[in-house]
Amino acid sequence: MHKDEAKGAAKDIKGSIKEAAGRATGDERLEAEGAADRVEGKVQKGVGALKDAARDVLKN
Repeated sequence: MHKDEAKGAAKDIKGSIKEAAGRATGDERLEAEGAADRVEGKVQKGVGALKDAARDVLKN
């Protein structure tokens, strides 16, 4: 697992929590920030997966 995958997963989880908290409290800004964090986390996980795959290909 590449470090970007781990950081992305953490950001995704943080975003989920913020989004849920915003939804529960009616804070649209917090909910939007959480959704943005989730997207950013998913992208970062994808980048990490690509780096991992590229490293595997280059090893062989």
